[in-house]
Amino acid sequence: MSTATVGAPVSHRSRVPRLRRALPGAALALAVAAVATLAGRALPVLGAPVAAVLLGAVLATALRPARRWPGTSSGFALTGGVALQVAVVLLGAQLSLGQAWAVGKSSVPVMVGTIAVCLVAAAVLGRVLGIEPTLRTLLGVGTAICGASAIAAVTPVLRPKPATVAYALSTVFVFNVAAVLTFPWLGHVLGMGQHAFGVFAGTAVNDTSSVVAAAVTFGPEAARTAVVVKLTRALMIVPVVLILAAVVARRRAGAEGAARPSALRLIPWFLVGFVALAGVNSLAPLPDGARSALAVTSTLLITWALAAIGLSTDLGALRRTGWTPLLFGGLLWVAVTGSSLAIQALTTGLG
Repeated sequence: MSTATVGAPVSHRSRVPRLRRALPGAALALAVAAVATLAGRALPVLGAPVAAVLLGAVLATALRPARRWPGTSSGFALTGGVALQVAVVLLGAQLSLGQAWAVGKSSVPVMVGTIAVCLVAAAVLGRVLGIEPTLRTLLGVGTAICGASAIAAVTPVLRPKPATVAYALSTVFVFNVAAVLTFPWLGHVLGMGQHAFGVFAGTAVNDTSSVVAAAVTFGPEAARTAVVVKLTRALMIVPVVLILAAVVARRRAGAEGAARPSALRLIPWFLVGFVALAGVNSLAPLPDGARSALAVTSTLLITWALAAIGLSTDLGALRRTGWTPLLFGGLLWVAVTGSSLAIQALTTGLG
């Protein structure tokens, strides 16, 4: 993420050279994103965003672009920040509060319960296992809410190292694949009905592509329910980002000895855009074609941003991190899976 001082005045004359310097890095990230998009279409379970960060990390190790082509790092930083923020805004077009309420009423206890269990488990287990706080937060939010989209939403607030983002995304991806392979089988073993499995998949699987892959295998009604539950669950990005923004701002103010910022300044602009677009889509639903185009654009921007983050990644740092975060991510996945089944069994039943 960019290390420029937030709120510092930047003249038009100084901004133009910065943008020109950023072009080579942004262009390289865009090329990686294009390849990752093709890979994501060929392997939907992998998905373009995860493919982008993995391919970018491999190229970063093989080519060392920041050293070989001075100036590309500024392009990576700009793309990894701005593209992510715009992508989060566009995600709001996929949400209709009315539709979310109609289908989500029965799943609200499951959604809220699984998110609470996961975030508490992340805080407790993260400390026990000695997981670095930023990685702990990324894995907790990504597993609790909606995988890559949630990680993308909190990244501009936390401003983690690229290697930390890459590790979090890779870990979430591993357990997305595990869910796609095991959840349909588990649903049949437990005798789950179509609606019940849809709620289960929508609350316990992260990225939308993996939710669809798991639910379609079980049945068409399960797939429809799972997608709406998943999109409703994505609304939890809003309070989580607000809370994180407040915590981060207070910590930085305390470390720098500055006054705490006002509540309004804690609200990220991209979160305001996300809520506003979701509100517009709720009051006057966007045409299917427009929503589809915005969804594709959002995915492309996320893929572009994660390609830039991957290109900034130090794989040596990932190796030094070790296997403990992967164990941590696995425990969070088990916690979400178990709590989703348990809460649903106690409230609406699994039939």
